[in-house]
Amino acid sequence: MIGLVVVSHSRRLAEGVAELAGQMAPSVAIVPTGGDGSGGLGTDYVAVGEAIARADSGAGVVVLFDLGSAKMVADMAAEEAEGSVLVVDAPLVEGAVAAAVRAQGGAGLAEVGAAASDAGAVWAGPPPAAGVEESGSVRGEVVLTNSVGLHARPAALVARALDPLDASVVVRFGEQSADGKSVLALMGLGAPGGARVEVVATGADAAEAVRRVEELAARRFDE
Repeated sequence: MIGLVVVSHSRRLAEGVAELAGQMAPSVAIVPTGGDGSGGLGTDYVAVGEAIARADSGAGVVVLFDLGSAKMVADMAAEEAEGSVLVVDAPLVEGAVAAAVRAQGGAGLAEVGAAASDAGAVWAGPPPAAGVEESGSVRGEVVLTNSVGLHARPAALVARALDPLDASVVVRFGEQSADGKSVLALMGLGAPGGARVEVVATGADAAEAVRRVEELAARRFDE
């Protein structure tokens, strides 16, 4: 499984981002590193290298950073690392969350890196016009039976459940729509507990996609 390293000028910021992403991807190694090594703000080349080594299970590591000089340090540490390391320029929080969820689903290094870099352009907008959807789509109406609705962890569960399927999935709430495989887009819907959402899926695994969302709702998204 791909590991993640969060590099920040602030140790507490790095730890907070890693904690948040880890809540949605409990099996992924997410290693924070921040500060100049002496308790101040900055980055530490040696610490970043050690973090990469700790995060690498053999599958590779994606490194995220906050500010420009952190990228320089991350690039230097990545060049010296023994395994495959990809340094990604992405929104730190959104990128870490998106990358962690993709890594949890078993995606490869390039896919996890792409999830992070694409996090700044999450699709969540109005539904397609009538007639745009493919014929043969499978639909389901799902009641969000948990207390918080499509908040962070429930959204991550949905995205992880749908990710391996051969299906395009749209989740609708009111006038908004979201890619069902994007944790950030799902969170952007703002669908609260008790709300009804529509799930529309197309593709070979369309029926299974709708069934998985219905199953998660039936068990209250494991709350």
